[in-house]
This record gives sequence, C-alpha cells and structure tokens, in this order.
Amino acid sequence: MAQGGLQVALVDHERTARTGFPEVVLGQWKRPEDIVAILREMATRGPAVATRVNAEQAAHIAQAWPACTYHEVARVVVAPSSFAAPTIDGVVVAVVAAGTSDLPVAEEAAVVAAAMGLSVIRCFDVGVAGISRLFAALPQLAQADIIIAVAGMEGALPSVLAGLVAAPMIALPTSVGYGVGAEGLAALTGMLSSCAPGLTVVNIDNGFGAALAAGRMARMLAAARAGK
Repeated sequence: MAQGGLQVALVDHERTARTGFPEVVLGQWKRPEDIVAILREMATRGPAVATRVNAEQAAHIAQAWPACTYHEVARVVVAPSSFAAPTIDGVVVAVVAAGTSDLPVAEEAAVVAAAMGLSVIRCFDVGVAGISRLFAALPQLAQADIIIAVAGMEGALPSVLAGLVAAPMIALPTSVGYGVGAEGLAALTGMLSSCAPGLTVVNIDNGFGAALAAGRMARMLAAARAGK
C-alpha cells in the first residue's frame, strides 16, 4: 500500500487465517495519517485496531475518520469494519489490575481482547497492599476461564492470585513503581521468579501481548469444549 509515493505498510491480510487473529497497528512512532491509511486498508478485510495512540494522534484520526472509536485510557483506536472478529463463545477472560496506576496497561489488554471477540470482565484496584479487596473479588474471578493479572511495584498480585484460583494466569508487569522498581524490571523479575507454578509472563507494559496470549488460549479452550 503506497501513500504519496511512500511505501507505508504491507498489510498482512492472511494473519487471521494463520493464527486466528488479525494484525494490529502499533501507533507509537507512526504519523497519524499513516495510522489512518493502514486502518482503512485493514478494515476492508477484517477488524482494524491500533494500539499506543496518543491524544494528538487520536485527534487527527478522529478528524480524518470520525467513525473510529478512541479508548483514551487504553490508548487504543478501533476502526469501523463490516468484518467483526469471530466471537469466542463461552470463554471469559478476566483482566485484574493491582492499582489505578496500572489501568492504561490493563485497559489496553481488555480493549484489545474485546476487539478480538473475547468476553472480558474487569476487576481493578485489588492489589496485595489491600488484600481484603482481592479476597472480596474472588467470587467474580471464579467465573473466569483465563486471567490476566496486571501489576507494577514488586509484581506480587499474579503470585498471590495464582495460589487462589485454578484458571490459567497471564502475568503482565507494568512500569509503575518507585526507585528500584526500575521501570518495571522489579515486577518482571518477580513474576518470572514466582513461587506460584504455571504462570505465563509477558513483557513490561505489553497489554496487547497479554490479550493475544489469552485469545490463543481461549480459542483452544472453546474448540475443546465443542469437541473439535
């Protein structure tokens, strides 16, 4: 796809057939007009989503294509398309965030997961510093088939939660923290060295990656339940 003689992107329209999920645009570092051009091309064949879109980019996108939806906290743009993502029936993904400061990353995971056809429940501000709030949320989390646990600081939430529920757990570290938090390295290393067995850990602030990991699990689970 060319714009003004400049090669902007080669959209991978076959990715859904190969992996079950479409390509997603990383908006950070891109010109807003390029984001619009790529989204328009993607929307001709399937869902069109851009992540890491800042407010300035979003304002340009809204002017160029008013039908797009900008999720401000998540920094995600969802473009209109007549090709909705296939719904993954009967599988519930819970996005659990330790604190309010983790919400941009948690919302990125939740919005992308929903755009990919997943049923999402949110459970926010239940970090271990106020662990009674986490205990109170356990009945709701028991409904989830897959959990994305989002935390910064020392990253303790996934370890605690993995000892309380049976659902597969995706640990998502954020760059929230003071001093030796080292922009998320403390949370990442804490999750990687967790004493709770079976955690899957994605990169720092990678809500998109966590959502797609949950989506792959969800597709396999739905197929198993359907006997396929």
